[in-house]
Amino acid sequence: MQKLEALLDRLKAHQRQLILEAAERDMLPPDSMLRRIAELENVIAAVEAVADEERHGA
Repeated sequence: MQKLEALLDRLKAHQRQLILEAAERDMLPPDSMLRRIAELENVIAAVEAVADEERHGA
């Protein structure tokens, strides 16, 4: 479970960094950056689901 939490922390930190970088731009960030942020959101949701299953013994 600790490894899942550590992975989740790393994923969230990376996504946050990308979002902050996107915010620094005066224009819309490139599609590739937006895609990476969205992909990370999907991975974060998947890891959270697995962590929740582990917590509840599914």
